[in-house]
Amino acid sequence: MKKIIFSMSLLVMLFSCQSEDANNANTDASSKVAHRGCASHDVHEEQLRQNPELALKMNEIEELTNNAITQGRLVNGKIEIPVVVNVLYRTAAENISLAQIQSQIAVLNQDFNATNSDYNSVPALFSGVKANVGITFVLDAVNRKSTTKTSWGTADAMKKANRGGIAPTSPTTKLNFWVCTIGGGILGYAQFPGGASATDGVVCDSRYVGNTGTAAAPFNKGRTATHEVGHWMNLRHIWGDANCGSDLVADTPTHNTANYGILAFPHYSTCPGTPVEMTMNYMDYTDDAGMYMFTQGQKSRMAALFVSGGPRFSFGQP
Repeated sequence: MKKIIFSMSLLVMLFSCQSEDANNANTDASSKVAHRGCASHDVHEEQLRQNPELALKMNEIEELTNNAITQGRLVNGKIEIPVVVNVLYRTAAENISLAQIQSQIAVLNQDFNATNSDYNSVPALFSGVKANVGITFVLDAVNRKSTTKTSWGTADAMKKANRGGIAPTSPTTKLNFWVCTIGGGILGYAQFPGGASATDGVVCDSRYVGNTGTAAAPFNKGRTATHEVGHWMNLRHIWGDANCGSDLVADTPTHNTANYGILAFPHYSTCPGTPVEMTMNYMDYTDDAGMYMFTQGQKSRMAALFVSGGPRFSFGQP
């Protein structure tokens, strides 16, 4: 288990500048996605490039998070998060049904409350750290808008009415969840805590929402949203977006890099100590059927957001 190390120098190293080409919406939206692609880290790098002051805010959030965990000042009550789903569609298939949206909310509730049917598949090696996060989600509203765009990219255009998208609804008290065709092999992305309210929330490609309707294998169990909401709650990729990097969580093993598909257990890292990698963690890149757990450390990191002074404190209020 790795030691949490966080400093301004690490923050700068993790978030180097991103090419503008990554935000190009003119991508082949119809290409088949073979591996999970999450743009949260890349989008965050771009936000840091555009707003250097965000690095200071992220460092403050990290300090608050570590203090809340160390001092035990975590939320003990039940956090219930209202979700506003914003659907942007050009085709009938992109205009996903209410039933498909509801299936996604159900998956989030299962995965964040350890009632998912595969939770008991967690290997004995990790049974001592597997966690019931204890956060629930309630569908608050569904907004729909027809568009002529074939893909939206990752430059947050879908969140802006003046660019053809849908502006967020009450982003300081509601989780906004945009559904659209992203393109470029990206399944989804999220904004980490600390960013602008006007772009706060989660984006998922319409083909990877929920577990029914147009949901396409091997990402048809709703885990793209689970992964992205994890980012929205300040979780990093389990490999720390660097070879043998840190995800800032003490009870997750060090990973070489992202894992894909469904790996046989145990899968050993070649990082120092050759730990068994936690490939079934929601913050890896495995297929939907291959991910089914958060850890106690990840739970504590998420809970710290909702304490007094935390960046998502307003979500925990009546």
